[in-house]
Amino acid sequence: MKRTILTLMLLAGPAAADVVGKVGVDWVGNDILVEAIADPKVQGVTCHLAYFDRSMLDRLQQGNWFEDPSNSAIQCTRTGAIAIGDIKRGPKGEDVFSASRSLIFKTLRVRRIYDEANQVLIYLAYSAQVNQGSAKMALSTVRLEQGEGLPAQ
Repeated sequence: MKRTILTLMLLAGPAAADVVGKVGVDWVGNDILVEAIADPKVQGVTCHLAYFDRSMLDRLQQGNWFEDPSNSAIQCTRTGAIAIGDIKRGPKGEDVFSASRSLIFKTLRVRRIYDEANQVLIYLAYSAQVNQGSAKMALSTVRLEQGEGLPAQ
């Protein structure tokens, strides 16, 4: 069963993800999953997010049943003509994607920040935790061509 799809249905995250790659990394069944995430408010941008997915055997051996590592990697690219919808401006940006990485306390998020001065969309993958933040993050940018950005406010 695709745990990511189930998680998305339960959390109703901002964007859906499609698993496009799965690489086994050891004999106990741990995998690296690669998902494609189309930005729901920016037509023509697709992000590929890679993260570690623990197997049931690994959970039995290591304990910590309900949590996956915070590590992730992201690369976003232009996949067509860019048309920006109603996105949030400002330094906090907005979530594009979110998926649970533990039973309750940890979420893997992708946040879009619009760097208006440089005409760049920034995509930040990070782990949000209830009680202790993580310094593990990944960053990708998509440069906008002339006329693709939002009008100045």
